[in-house]
Amino acid sequence: MKLATGDRLGPYEIISQLGAGGMGEVYRARDTRLNRDVAIKVLPGDVAADSDRVWRLQQEAQAVAALNHPHICQIYDVGPTYLVLEYIEGEPPRGPMAAGEAVRLAIQIASALEAAHRRGILHRDLKPANIIQDRSSSAKVLDFGLAKLIDTATDVTRTMDGMVVGTVAYMSPEQAEGLPLDERSDIFSFGAVLYELLTGRRAFDGTASLQVLDAVRRASPPPTSAVPALDRIVRRCLEKRSGDRFGSMTAVRQALEEAGRRLASARQVDAQPSIAVLPFANMSADPENEYFSDGLAEEVINALTHVVGLKVIARTSAFAFKGKHEDVRRIADTLGVAHVLEGSVRKAGNRLRVTAQLIAAADGTHLWSERYERELTDVFAIQDEIALAITSALQVKLAGRAAEHTPGPAAHEAVLRGRHHRQRLTPEGMIRARECYRQAIALDPKYAAPHAELALAEFLATINGGGSTLIEVADLIRSEARLALALDPAETNPHAVLGGVAAALDYDWSSAAEHFRKAVSGSSVSADSRWAHACLYLLALGRRREAMEEMRQAVDQNPLNVVWRAVLANILNSLAMYDRALEELHKARELDEASATPLFIFAETYLATGRIAEAVASAEKAYSLTPSSSMCWGFLAAALARSGQNDRASALLREHGESPKPVWGRVWYHLLRSEIDEAAHWYEVTIDQRELFAVMFPSYPVVAPLRASHHWPRLATMMNLPPVQADVTF
Repeated sequence: MKLATGDRLGPYEIISQLGAGGMGEVYRARDTRLNRDVAIKVLPGDVAADSDRVWRLQQEAQAVAALNHPHICQIYDVGPTYLVLEYIEGEPPRGPMAAGEAVRLAIQIASALEAAHRRGILHRDLKPANIIQDRSSSAKVLDFGLAKLIDTATDVTRTMDGMVVGTVAYMSPEQAEGLPLDERSDIFSFGAVLYELLTGRRAFDGTASLQVLDAVRRASPPPTSAVPALDRIVRRCLEKRSGDRFGSMTAVRQALEEAGRRLASARQVDAQPSIAVLPFANMSADPENEYFSDGLAEEVINALTHVVGLKVIARTSAFAFKGKHEDVRRIADTLGVAHVLEGSVRKAGNRLRVTAQLIAAADGTHLWSERYERELTDVFAIQDEIALAITSALQVKLAGRAAEHTPGPAAHEAVLRGRHHRQRLTPEGMIRARECYRQAIALDPKYAAPHAELALAEFLATINGGGSTLIEVADLIRSEARLALALDPAETNPHAVLGGVAAALDYDWSSAAEHFRKAVSGSSVSADSRWAHACLYLLALGRRREAMEEMRQAVDQNPLNVVWRAVLANILNSLAMYDRALEELHKARELDEASATPLFIFAETYLATGRIAEAVASAEKAYSLTPSSSMCWGFLAAALARSGQNDRASALLREHGESPKPVWGRVWYHLLRSEIDEAAHWYEVTIDQRELFAVMFPSYPVVAPLRASHHWPRLATMMNLPPVQADVTF
């Protein structure tokens, strides 16, 4: 019925009409008892006439009324044909708006939905029109009075008149198809709202409802042009499959808060100067000289890491933009820096021409540029001049580290070639890298860098069957690391290698502690050192939260390194922080869909949270990419067995033999099958063979049943481990 000014509904006196729609008419009214303005939603006649439907609506409204949240419009009262709501002066938020403002509002909206989901309530009609930005610019989510209690057994998302609930441009694909819903449907709608806040246009549009619905189900909206962190959040919210979205609104809010911190950090870049050195372009006639231009940029990176107070992005992340011709401002935003160095190298015979430009990312202006023409023997002077010029432009000071030795050009070139090959992270690349380092040592035995690089390369090659076993190469690793330190005592990275050997081979935890202290306490700490400290020392001793923070720093240094993100996610899993782990894994997959490591950790996460089918599918993909990986085939066999595919699981074990190397896959398999005696047997084999996995996983929840068994005191004694405390279980 149509109400006029002065009409009464119980104690409420109508002031004016605010709006009308399919779900009723909304009026501003005065509560004559409490002397306050309210909003009244009068239900359509067909709903009001059906007592059963009115009763159900009242029950749901009572549940929503129990929500007490600063960003939810409150329900004050329920009448026979109307709902009484908090009256809010304001208007729906409109995009496009600045990223910081969009994040602020989005966090408020996400926290409102999070509170509702926690009480088992879905909104089902989230859209800008159901959000009010009040006079204080605070967001209030409306129309929770028409929300639905989650009931996965019966809810098919239809209203009382048989129509699908929701506004077509903002509903999820499963909602559009009338399927059962959970909170991930609201997450999709939230993504559509956030997209509109950032761009000022709808994510899914069309001239007719069917056209819009088809876009919701099949189309991907254009990029937002927002900062990458925000764009990733939007795109993940808008995934077509609910399982590919964030798992909860809590995870969405946490991702937004992280994006907000990054935006705030970017606005305060003057407090900590930061830089990414992009790979120098090879302008030489011979494309094979690319290793030299890459190596020159890497040497500048290494020099800058010794600058006190300067944040320097690691090589792997900076070089991810090689050949992509991205806008420098987008590169800087992705890497979280305020300055970018780019340059070019032309090498002809024994002559070099190097150009370099330092760019302020905020507006793309050149702070400094220079060209150098030198003999090849002057390459080290060029590197030093570039580093000094940059630090002068950034108004910071070098750490005052004198060079111990100036290597010959040929030895230096060999080291650059070795680093170039090692970055490929393939068995072939590791073999060629080690050959280059040995060549450099033969050319110049007093050059510290190839000794340090060879020690690290040999150590990394022992993981998962990538080379000789640690027992076989330990003497070589120790010898090369100690030579590097003798030749250059200021170098800290060899300490991480020596700490790793002390932990994983000798089980000498005091020696490992001393080496890792030196490795991570200097002004220049590599991501490799942080990984070794976290995974080979802190995790072994049960210090998982410290390990998480160490890997977080490694990721901050090297934000585009897929493996480091996956390792961080694995540690988050060990702390039962599954939503945060999935967030890191989705970022890793966006960086490299062909990488097996994130897929494997995805499988771990799914299995830990009871999503067996998804765990099997992800483990299958990881195994197809790296069938020789002990972790992959062991986990896949266990996941198959968990899903009832025992024949396939047994066949996989037979395929890899009764004496696989490394053997951790068998430990993994039996732990996940709760076969504790068998797991203990194979764990002892990993200890005897000095596999790195033996010290990586003692504190993990999956090992908890083994730690609780009579086998563990013997195994812990073999590794000289103190008792490991477990605070979560699988």
